Amino acid sequence: MPAVPSKKLYIKTYGCQMNVYDSARMADVLAPLGYASTEDAAEADFVILNTCHIREKASEKVYSELGRLRRLKDKGAAEGRRVIFGVAGCVAQAEGAEMVRRAPMVDLVFGPQTYHRLPELVARLDGGARGLVDTDFPADSKFDRLPEESAPDGANRGPAAFLSVQEGCDKFCSFCVVPYTRGAEFSRPVADIVAEAQRMAAGGTREITLLGQNVNAYHGAAPDGATWGLGRLLRRLAEIEGLARLRYTTSHPRDMDAELIAAHRDEPKLMPYLHLPVQAGSDRVLQAMNRKHTAEDYRRLVGALRDARPDLALSGDFIVGFPGERERDFADTLRLVTDVGYAQAYSFKYSPRPGTPAAGVAEQVPEEAKSERLAALQQLLGEQQLAFNRAKVGSRMSVLLDRRGKRAGQLLGRSPWMQSVPVAAPARLLGTLAEVEIVEAHANSLIGRVVTTGDEGHTGDLSESDTEAA
Repeated sequence: MPAVPSKKLYIKTYGCQMNVYDSARMADVLAPLGYASTEDAAEADFVILNTCHIREKASEKVYSELGRLRRLKDKGAAEGRRVIFGVAGCVAQAEGAEMVRRAPMVDLVFGPQTYHRLPELVARLDGGARGLVDTDFPADSKFDRLPEESAPDGANRGPAAFLSVQEGCDKFCSFCVVPYTRGAEFSRPVADIVAEAQRMAAGGTREITLLGQNVNAYHGAAPDGATWGLGRLLRRLAEIEGLARLRYTTSHPRDMDAELIAAHRDEPKLMPYLHLPVQAGSDRVLQAMNRKHTAEDYRRLVGALRDARPDLALSGDFIVGFPGERERDFADTLRLVTDVGYAQAYSFKYSPRPGTPAAGVAEQVPEEAKSERLAALQQLLGEQQLAFNRAKVGSRMSVLLDRRGKRAGQLLGRSPWMQSVPVAAPARLLGTLAEVEIVEAHANSLIGRVVTTGDEGHTGDLSESDTEAA
């Protein structure tokens, strides 16, 4: 029998879904060393902050969190127990040795491409080393050296789970740090992805979201010697028994090719929801961002996607107040949003990222103007999202019940269009697909009533005793 883990691992994850996936794989890497995951930082022997550099003042927020957690290191020392502190992710990649200098309590700083080396780094710490920094971009892929995933109850497993297929970025948008923190584009081989997806499906995963900084730039080596794009990969994954749904994020308009658009038309397991960031609706701003597409290019692409899949819903990313943005540029963004119509979107005020080209532009937009523009954009996006949700009232849809709700007898699920759907349902339906009638809509969720549960062989309305069961 395997040894009972004697040490506790606490990972706090910031930012994107890629970081969620990475955190789970860090736990997989450390499990053979005797580390078991915990959600209580106070009992941890190893604390890792897996950081994100996208948001404003990301570095300062990490240092502030380290300050709050320092007491755990002191508490451990008082108990005669060593507590290791590590910082991972994109802030770690950007800060490097500076992080150890500013926060001497940190034992280990490692980037997104080096966490497969954690056993070696921990061994060096056990040997007395301190302040280790590993932020190289190694020649060998970390995926080649990661162990198989943990049991289905791991952080990256469950009815709906993430699977990383592509990393890095070659686009060099002028506002973005990803090419500097994640490195050049890299695509995992098809066979490795299929094998991982098969293990996930065998463990009970019904929905997989493929992850990548530019996921639709995927170009992986296939067993037949060819190079597959994302569309071909999705078709192969759809053949896996037990897998009911596929999604992918995040996409770039320049990489949305005909094969991928056809997959949206032909593959029913590919959900009708696409995150397709545009960032701005002004060609002048898009050029300054180095996006290398125009607003009209984006409109044509959306038209092609909706021709292929008429029920496709879009989400997007928007930056307001980019250096040099004028009122007429912002008006172009509002016009694009009106033309396209979004089911959901993320919008932010521009904030400089050190080392990016846009950070050095002299013509920065005043903060007051940024705030006014953001409020106007978010009002329009909010109206579109609420209208999209309200249009679903009275319809029936398949909902994957993937987690427990806050109330007794409640499960939460995701619609095909990524809306959160709470329903009254017994715990036995957790992890199943249910047909749900939508009875109410809110800005960020739908309220549903379970009608049938195809996975359980149940037909007709649930009984009162079913809906009351925990």
